[in-house]
Parts: sequence; structure tokens; C-alpha cells
Amino acid sequence: MHRNAVLAVILACGISPAAAEDISLYAAGSLKAALSDLAEDYTEAYGTGVTPQFGPSGLMRERIEAGEAAHVFASANMRHPDTLAQAGTGGPVALFARNRLCALARPEVTVTTDTLLDVMLDGETRLGTSTPKADPSGDYAFDLFDKSGHADALKAKALQLTGGPDSAKPPEGRNNYAWVLDSDQADIFLTYCTNAVLAKTEVPDLQIVQVPEALSVGADYGLIVLDGAPPEAWKLALHILSPAGQAVLAEYGFDASAVAKGD
Repeated sequence: MHRNAVLAVILACGISPAAAEDISLYAAGSLKAALSDLAEDYTEAYGTGVTPQFGPSGLMRERIEAGEAAHVFASANMRHPDTLAQAGTGGPVALFARNRLCALARPEVTVTTDTLLDVMLDGETRLGTSTPKADPSGDYAFDLFDKSGHADALKAKALQLTGGPDSAKPPEGRNNYAWVLDSDQADIFLTYCTNAVLAKTEVPDLQIVQVPEALSVGADYGLIVLDGAPPEAWKLALHILSPAGQAVLAEYGFDASAVAKGD
């Protein structure tokens, strides 16, 4: 749905000046840093608490479908919030940010943008991804494989190390992707560029490799307010879509300015 139409729905909801309950925000793990800051800014500005939970978007959607009381859902794709909207459990769905895939590599791996595909195909390279269907990052990685002309080979060798219901968890306080590579579980890991930047902040020797344009895969992030949410949840959604909210997302590497311009 067009951004302006979403804002019109929000403004039409008659937001009250105060709400008794905290807003329950379910969001993609890749949004943790940005939306944690944004939630704090919202609480400081409006006085309403936000209780965020983060995880793979597909698993978060399943928890909502199972009856957990989420008010706002921010997904790393459009499909999961669209699924909820089509089921009549909320809506409309707004595109609020964009991301893209990068390759994160261990320090000793010799790889550039031009050689990335060959290195991923090399039989000695351990190639990590997130888990398709449970985590959109895994779906996007498999989309990249489809574009490569070597989909079967890459999908067969991909190690689905994160984002699944049974994926190993990093130690408390560790970045998931920095930990996966730092603990020698993979040589190259395909993840969002925003995740790669956070991982390199923790482990500076890691390499961030841009994906060749011919293989580039973009990620559209979708936002939905669920049925039964308090009026303040709509105000939080509006805050995420506002210039102030978009600026926070941009600080963490998301492409938010393109969304704000609309079509």
C-alpha cells in the first residue's frame, strides 16, 4: 500500500492522548539495534512504554498466529505481514525500510566482489546462510542462488546456521553473525548488509564483501498493526514511518530515504 494511504489510516484512528498498556512490538532480528533505539525515543517523546521482542520474521509471524499478543509487527519482508493482513488479523501493511544482502567473510578468506561467486562455489568453502521460510534472510540468500545460474550446487552446500527454530544461539551479548564466523562455523555467510556492519563492529577482522550487481538481492521490510492493538500502537507505527523514525533506521544502514519519497 502507498505510504500516504497508510498514514491516512493511522490518522483516521483517533489516537488518544494516553494509553494504559505498553505497546508490544514484534520485529525481525535484523531490526534489533535500530528499533530498540527508536522505541526508546518514542517512549521519551510520548510517555508510552514499548516492549520489543526480536527474532526471525517467519517464527515471529507463527507466534502471532498462535495467539501471542503482539500489537505491531515489523518484518524483514512483506510476505509475513501480508499473510496476517490477508487472514484478517490486521492491516494495512506499510513498506518502511529496505535492506540488501552482503557477504561476511573470515579474515583469511581471499575474496572480492568479482570473485564472490567462484569462492562460494569452491568445494572447500563453507557457505553459511540463515534458514529459509523461518527467516527471510535465508529466503533472500536462496533467491541470490537462483540468480547465479548455480542454484542447485549452492543450495546443496549451504549451511543453514541461523534463524531456524533449532538453530544454535550465540553466547549472551554476542552478535549472531560475528559469533558464527568467529567460532569457525563457516567461511562466508550471506546476511543483510546492516547485520554485516554490526558483526564487523564486534570482530573488526571480518570482511564485508559487496554482492555483484547481477546477483544483488534487495529486502523490503513491512510493518503492520494487529487487530486489538491499543490506539498508541498506531502512533508507534506512525513514528517509525516519520522522518525521525526513518532517520534512526538510516543511521543503522537501512535504505529509508527511498521509502519516504514514495512512488
